[in-house]
Amino acid sequence: MGGVRADAFFFMSGIRYNDRESHYQIKQVIGLTIRKVGVVGAGTMGQGISEMLAFKGLDVVLADRSEQQLSHGLRQIEQSLDKQIEKWALTKAEKKLILGRIRPAGSLEEMADCGMVIETISEDLNLKKQVFAELDRVCGPDIILASNTSTLSLTELAGATSHPERVIGLHFIYPAFKVDVVELIRGLKTSDETFETVRRFVEDTLNKQGIMVYESPGFVTSRLICLFINEAANLLQEGVATAEDIDRAMRIGYSFKHGPFEMADRFGLDSVVAALEQMFREYGELKYRPSVVLKKMVRAGQLGVKTGEGFFKYDEDGDRI
Repeated sequence: MGGVRADAFFFMSGIRYNDRESHYQIKQVIGLTIRKVGVVGAGTMGQGISEMLAFKGLDVVLADRSEQQLSHGLRQIEQSLDKQIEKWALTKAEKKLILGRIRPAGSLEEMADCGMVIETISEDLNLKKQVFAELDRVCGPDIILASNTSTLSLTELAGATSHPERVIGLHFIYPAFKVDVVELIRGLKTSDETFETVRRFVEDTLNKQGIMVYESPGFVTSRLICLFINEAANLLQEGVATAEDIDRAMRIGYSFKHGPFEMADRFGLDSVVAALEQMFREYGELKYRPSVVLKKMVRAGQLGVKTGEGFFKYDEDGDRI
Protein backbone atom coordinates (compact mmCIF):
# COMPACT_ATOMS: atom_id res chain seq x y z
CA MET A 1 0.00 0.00 0.00
CA GLY A 2 3.10 2.25 -0.02
CA GLY A 3 2.41 3.84 3.36
CA VAL A 4 -1.27 4.57 2.65
CA ARG A 5 -3.45 3.60 5.61
CA ALA A 6 -5.62 0.55 4.97
CA ASP A 7 -8.68 2.45 6.14
CA ALA A 8 -7.98 5.52 4.00
CA PHE A 9 -10.62 4.71 1.41
CA PHE A 10 -13.79 2.70 1.70
CA PHE A 11 -15.66 1.71 -1.44
CA MET A 12 -19.21 0.47 -1.42
CA SER A 13 -21.89 0.54 -4.15
CA GLY A 14 -20.53 3.50 -6.06
CA ILE A 15 -19.91 5.54 -2.90
CA ARG A 16 -16.33 6.48 -2.08
CA TYR A 17 -15.57 7.10 1.56
CA ASN A 18 -12.58 9.31 2.30
CA ASP A 19 -11.72 8.78 5.96
CA ARG A 20 -10.11 12.07 6.89
CA GLU A 21 -11.08 11.94 10.55
CA SER A 22 -10.30 8.27 11.28
CA HIS A 23 -14.01 7.37 11.40
CA TYR A 24 -15.08 4.53 9.14
CA GLN A 25 -18.60 3.69 10.22
CA ILE A 26 -20.85 3.21 7.19
CA LYS A 27 -23.38 5.69 8.57
CA GLN A 28 -20.76 8.42 8.91
CA VAL A 29 -21.67 10.86 6.11
CA ILE A 30 -18.68 13.21 6.28
CA GLY A 31 -16.57 12.60 3.19
CA LEU A 32 -19.09 10.49 1.30
CA THR A 33 -18.75 11.08 -2.43
CA ILE A 34 -21.21 9.62 -4.90
CA ARG A 35 -19.44 8.93 -8.20
CA LYS A 36 -22.05 6.90 -10.11
CA VAL A 37 -25.70 7.84 -10.45
CA GLY A 38 -28.63 6.01 -12.01
CA VAL A 39 -31.36 8.00 -13.76
CA VAL A 40 -34.74 6.37 -14.41
CA GLY A 41 -36.67 8.02 -17.23
CA ALA A 42 -35.21 9.49 -20.43
CA GLY A 43 -37.76 12.25 -20.86
CA THR A 44 -37.02 15.98 -20.72
CA MET A 45 -35.93 16.03 -17.07
CA GLY A 46 -34.08 12.72 -17.27
CA GLN A 47 -32.11 14.01 -20.26
CA GLY A 48 -31.23 17.27 -18.56
CA ILE A 49 -30.22 15.66 -15.27
CA SER A 50 -28.11 13.00 -17.01
CA GLU A 51 -26.30 15.60 -19.11
CA MET A 52 -25.65 17.79 -16.06
CA LEU A 53 -24.34 14.86 -13.98
CA ALA A 54 -22.03 13.69 -16.77
CA PHE A 55 -20.76 17.23 -17.28
CA LYS A 56 -19.83 17.28 -13.58
CA GLY A 57 -17.67 14.20 -14.14
CA LEU A 58 -20.06 11.57 -12.78
CA ASP A 59 -20.79 8.22 -14.39
CA VAL A 60 -24.47 7.94 -15.34
CA VAL A 61 -26.63 4.88 -15.99
CA LEU A 62 -29.76 5.99 -17.89
CA ALA A 63 -32.79 3.69 -18.14
CA ASP A 64 -36.27 3.95 -19.64
CA ARG A 65 -38.99 1.34 -20.08
CA SER A 66 -39.17 2.33 -23.77
CA GLU A 67 -36.12 1.57 -25.90
CA GLN A 68 -37.36 4.16 -28.40
CA GLN A 69 -37.56 6.85 -25.71
CA LEU A 70 -34.13 5.89 -24.40
CA SER A 71 -32.60 6.26 -27.87
CA HIS A 72 -34.44 9.54 -28.37
CA GLY A 73 -33.21 10.81 -25.01
CA LEU A 74 -29.59 10.05 -25.87
CA ARG A 75 -29.98 11.85 -29.21
CA GLN A 76 -31.45 14.88 -27.45
CA ILE A 77 -28.50 14.97 -25.05
CA GLU A 78 -26.11 14.88 -27.99
CA GLN A 79 -28.03 17.70 -29.72
CA SER A 80 -27.86 19.76 -26.54
CA LEU A 81 -24.09 19.31 -26.42
CA ASP A 82 -23.80 20.23 -30.11
CA LYS A 83 -25.62 23.50 -29.38
CA GLN A 84 -23.06 24.28 -26.70
CA ILE A 85 -20.25 23.59 -29.17
CA GLU A 86 -21.86 26.03 -31.61
CA LYS A 87 -21.82 28.67 -28.85
CA TRP A 88 -18.15 27.96 -28.06
CA ALA A 89 -19.15 26.74 -24.59
CA LEU A 90 -17.85 23.22 -25.17
CA THR A 91 -15.23 21.44 -27.29
CA LYS A 92 -15.76 18.28 -29.35
CA ALA A 93 -13.38 16.45 -27.03
CA GLU A 94 -15.44 17.46 -23.99
CA LYS A 95 -18.62 16.35 -25.76
CA LYS A 96 -17.08 12.93 -26.35
CA LEU A 97 -16.08 12.64 -22.69
CA ILE A 98 -19.56 13.61 -21.49
CA LEU A 99 -21.35 11.17 -23.80
CA GLY A 100 -18.86 8.48 -22.78
CA ARG A 101 -19.95 8.84 -19.16
CA ILE A 102 -23.64 8.16 -19.97
CA ARG A 103 -24.42 4.46 -20.34
CA PRO A 104 -27.87 3.32 -21.52
CA ALA A 105 -29.35 0.52 -19.43
CA GLY A 106 -31.70 -2.20 -20.62
CA SER A 107 -33.22 -2.73 -17.16
CA LEU A 108 -33.21 -1.38 -13.61
CA GLU A 109 -30.98 -4.32 -12.62
CA GLU A 110 -28.06 -2.27 -13.96
CA MET A 111 -28.63 0.35 -11.23
CA ALA A 112 -27.36 -2.06 -8.56
CA ASP A 113 -23.84 -0.60 -8.43
CA CYS A 114 -24.83 3.08 -8.32
CA GLY A 115 -24.38 5.27 -5.26
CA MET A 116 -27.71 6.97 -5.89
CA VAL A 117 -30.65 6.47 -8.25
CA ILE A 118 -32.84 9.41 -9.34
CA GLU A 119 -36.32 8.62 -10.66
CA THR A 120 -37.63 11.15 -13.23
CA ILE A 121 -40.67 9.48 -14.84
CA SER A 122 -44.05 11.18 -15.35
CA GLU A 123 -46.13 12.27 -12.35
CA ASP A 124 -48.07 9.02 -11.98
CA LEU A 125 -48.07 7.80 -8.38
CA ASN A 126 -48.72 4.14 -9.18
CA LEU A 127 -45.99 4.01 -11.84
CA LYS A 128 -43.52 5.70 -9.51
CA LYS A 129 -44.34 3.25 -6.71
CA GLN A 130 -43.71 0.36 -9.08
CA VAL A 131 -40.33 1.83 -10.00
CA PHE A 132 -39.38 2.33 -6.35
CA ALA A 133 -40.45 -1.20 -5.44
CA GLU A 134 -38.26 -2.57 -8.26
CA LEU A 135 -35.31 -0.36 -7.28
CA ASP A 136 -35.70 -1.47 -3.68
CA ARG A 137 -35.43 -5.07 -4.87
CA VAL A 138 -32.28 -4.62 -6.99
CA CYS A 139 -30.40 -1.95 -5.00
CA GLY A 140 -28.64 -2.62 -1.71
CA PRO A 141 -29.91 -0.79 1.41
CA ASP A 142 -26.98 1.66 1.30
CA ILE A 143 -27.98 3.05 -2.13
CA ILE A 144 -29.99 6.28 -1.93
CA LEU A 145 -33.26 6.34 -3.88
CA ALA A 146 -34.35 9.84 -4.93
CA SER A 147 -37.37 11.12 -6.82
CA ASN A 148 -37.56 14.23 -8.98
CA THR A 149 -41.31 14.46 -8.33
CA SER A 150 -42.69 17.97 -8.13
CA THR A 151 -46.01 17.24 -6.39
CA LEU A 152 -46.31 13.66 -5.11
CA SER A 153 -45.80 12.41 -1.56
CA LEU A 154 -42.28 11.15 -0.80
CA THR A 155 -43.65 9.30 2.22
CA GLU A 156 -46.05 7.36 0.00
CA LEU A 157 -43.31 6.56 -2.51
CA ALA A 158 -41.03 5.44 0.30
CA GLY A 159 -43.84 3.18 1.53
CA ALA A 160 -43.29 1.01 -1.55
CA THR A 161 -39.78 0.15 -0.28
CA SER A 162 -38.44 -1.88 2.63
CA HIS A 163 -35.94 0.88 3.51
CA PRO A 164 -37.93 4.15 3.55
CA GLU A 165 -35.11 5.88 5.42
CA ARG A 166 -33.00 6.00 2.21
CA VAL A 167 -35.76 7.65 0.09
CA ILE A 168 -35.64 11.41 -0.51
CA GLY A 169 -36.97 14.03 -2.91
CA LEU A 170 -34.43 15.67 -5.21
CA HIS A 171 -36.36 18.17 -7.28
CA PHE A 172 -34.31 19.75 -10.05
CA ILE A 173 -35.81 22.72 -11.86
CA TYR A 174 -35.87 22.82 -15.66
CA PRO A 175 -33.37 23.24 -17.22
CA ALA A 176 -31.37 21.26 -14.67
CA PHE A 177 -28.06 22.19 -16.29
CA LYS A 178 -28.57 25.93 -15.83
CA VAL A 179 -30.69 26.33 -12.69
CA ASP A 180 -28.56 26.28 -9.54
CA VAL A 181 -31.30 25.52 -7.01
CA VAL A 182 -32.42 22.02 -6.02
CA GLU A 183 -35.24 21.27 -3.59
CA LEU A 184 -34.37 18.57 -1.04
CA ILE A 185 -37.57 17.02 0.29
CA ARG A 186 -37.66 14.85 3.37
CA GLY A 187 -40.29 12.13 3.64
CA LEU A 188 -41.63 11.12 7.03
CA LYS A 189 -38.93 8.46 7.48
CA THR A 190 -36.02 9.99 5.53
CA SER A 191 -32.96 9.60 7.76
CA ASP A 192 -30.59 12.37 8.75
CA GLU A 193 -27.76 10.41 7.11
CA THR A 194 -29.60 10.26 3.79
CA PHE A 195 -30.46 13.95 3.88
CA GLU A 196 -26.93 15.03 4.80
CA THR A 197 -25.35 12.82 2.13
CA VAL A 198 -27.65 14.23 -0.56
CA ARG A 199 -27.17 17.80 0.63
CA ARG A 200 -23.39 17.45 0.40
CA PHE A 201 -23.72 15.82 -3.02
CA VAL A 202 -25.83 18.71 -4.32
CA GLU A 203 -23.69 21.46 -2.84
CA ASP A 204 -20.17 20.02 -3.09
CA THR A 205 -20.33 17.82 -6.19
CA LEU A 206 -22.96 19.59 -8.29
CA ASN A 207 -22.17 23.09 -6.96
CA LYS A 208 -25.85 23.92 -6.58
CA GLN A 209 -27.82 25.39 -3.69
CA GLY A 210 -29.88 22.84 -1.79
CA ILE A 211 -33.12 24.15 -0.30
CA MET A 212 -34.64 21.98 2.41
CA VAL A 213 -38.40 21.61 1.96
CA TYR A 214 -40.83 19.73 4.17
CA GLU A 215 -43.21 17.43 2.33
CA SER A 216 -46.10 19.38 0.85
CA PRO A 217 -47.77 19.00 -2.58
CA GLY A 218 -45.92 21.21 -5.08
CA PHE A 219 -43.19 21.96 -2.52
CA VAL A 220 -42.06 25.58 -3.11
CA THR A 221 -41.13 26.09 -6.75
CA SER A 222 -43.82 24.03 -8.49
CA ARG A 223 -46.55 25.37 -6.23
CA LEU A 224 -45.69 28.97 -7.09
CA ILE A 225 -44.80 28.59 -10.78
CA CYS A 226 -47.85 26.46 -11.65
CA LEU A 227 -50.15 29.07 -10.14
CA PHE A 228 -48.32 31.72 -12.17
CA ILE A 229 -48.86 29.75 -15.40
CA ASN A 230 -52.46 28.96 -14.52
CA GLU A 231 -53.33 32.60 -13.90
CA ALA A 232 -51.67 33.59 -17.18
CA ALA A 233 -53.87 31.03 -18.95
CA ASN A 234 -56.93 32.56 -17.24
CA LEU A 235 -55.89 36.01 -18.52
CA LEU A 236 -55.62 34.57 -22.02
CA GLN A 237 -59.02 32.91 -21.75
CA GLU A 238 -60.59 36.19 -20.60
CA GLY A 239 -59.10 38.00 -23.60
CA VAL A 240 -57.09 40.42 -21.45
CA ALA A 241 -54.01 40.07 -23.69
CA THR A 242 -52.41 37.68 -26.18
CA ALA A 243 -50.01 34.93 -25.13
CA GLU A 244 -47.14 36.78 -26.84
CA ASP A 245 -47.92 40.05 -25.06
CA ILE A 246 -48.34 38.41 -21.66
CA ASP A 247 -44.97 36.70 -22.07
CA ARG A 248 -43.33 39.92 -23.28
CA ALA A 249 -44.72 41.84 -20.29
CA MET A 250 -43.20 39.39 -17.81
CA ARG A 251 -39.87 39.10 -19.64
CA ILE A 252 -39.33 42.84 -19.95
CA GLY A 253 -41.14 44.04 -16.85
CA TYR A 254 -39.84 41.47 -14.38
CA SER A 255 -36.67 40.16 -16.07
CA PHE A 256 -38.01 36.63 -16.55
CA LYS A 257 -35.97 34.61 -19.03
CA HIS A 258 -39.21 33.08 -20.35
CA GLY A 259 -42.77 34.28 -19.94
CA PRO A 260 -45.40 31.97 -18.39
CA PHE A 261 -46.52 30.48 -21.71
CA GLU A 262 -43.08 29.63 -23.08
CA MET A 263 -42.21 28.35 -19.61
CA ALA A 264 -45.26 26.06 -19.72
CA ASP A 265 -44.31 24.88 -23.20
CA ARG A 266 -40.84 23.95 -22.00
CA PHE A 267 -42.10 22.19 -18.87
CA GLY A 268 -44.71 20.32 -20.92
CA LEU A 269 -48.37 21.35 -20.66
CA ASP A 270 -49.31 17.83 -19.58
CA SER A 271 -46.87 18.07 -16.68
CA VAL A 272 -48.26 21.46 -15.64
CA VAL A 273 -51.86 20.20 -15.73
CA ALA A 274 -50.91 17.04 -13.81
CA ALA A 275 -49.20 19.12 -11.12
CA LEU A 276 -52.16 21.48 -10.80
CA GLU A 277 -54.64 18.60 -10.61
CA GLN A 278 -52.58 16.91 -7.90
CA MET A 279 -52.46 20.12 -5.85
CA PHE A 280 -56.18 20.71 -6.42
CA ARG A 281 -56.93 17.24 -5.05
CA GLU A 282 -54.65 17.75 -2.05
CA TYR A 283 -55.54 21.33 -1.11
CA GLY A 284 -59.10 21.54 -2.45
CA GLU A 285 -58.69 25.24 -3.32
CA LEU A 286 -60.10 26.56 -6.60
CA LYS A 287 -56.94 28.50 -7.41
CA TYR A 288 -55.26 25.16 -8.19
CA ARG A 289 -57.95 24.02 -10.63
CA PRO A 290 -56.32 23.87 -14.11
CA SER A 291 -57.43 26.52 -16.58
CA VAL A 292 -59.79 25.34 -19.32
CA VAL A 293 -57.24 26.60 -21.86
CA LEU A 294 -54.52 24.33 -20.47
CA LYS A 295 -56.79 21.28 -20.38
CA LYS A 296 -58.00 21.84 -23.96
CA MET A 297 -54.45 22.07 -25.26
CA VAL A 298 -53.45 18.86 -23.48
CA ARG A 299 -56.46 17.06 -24.94
CA ALA A 300 -55.44 18.32 -28.39
CA GLY A 301 -51.93 16.92 -27.93
CA GLN A 302 -50.32 20.37 -28.02
CA LEU A 303 -47.93 19.79 -25.14
CA GLY A 304 -45.22 22.32 -25.97
CA VAL A 305 -41.64 21.73 -27.02
CA LYS A 306 -41.92 17.94 -26.81
CA THR A 307 -44.61 17.87 -29.53
CA GLY A 308 -43.38 20.90 -31.47
CA GLU A 309 -46.40 23.03 -30.61
CA GLY A 310 -47.96 24.46 -27.48
CA PHE A 311 -48.75 28.12 -27.00
CA PHE A 312 -45.95 28.67 -29.54
CA LYS A 313 -44.29 26.55 -32.23
CA TYR A 314 -40.82 24.97 -31.93
CA ASP A 315 -38.35 23.25 -34.21
CA GLU A 316 -36.70 19.87 -33.56
CA ASP A 317 -34.00 21.54 -31.47
CA GLY A 318 -36.59 23.13 -29.18
CA ASP A 319 -36.08 26.65 -30.51
CA ARG A 320 -39.00 29.00 -31.11
CA ILE A 321 -40.12 29.24 -34.75
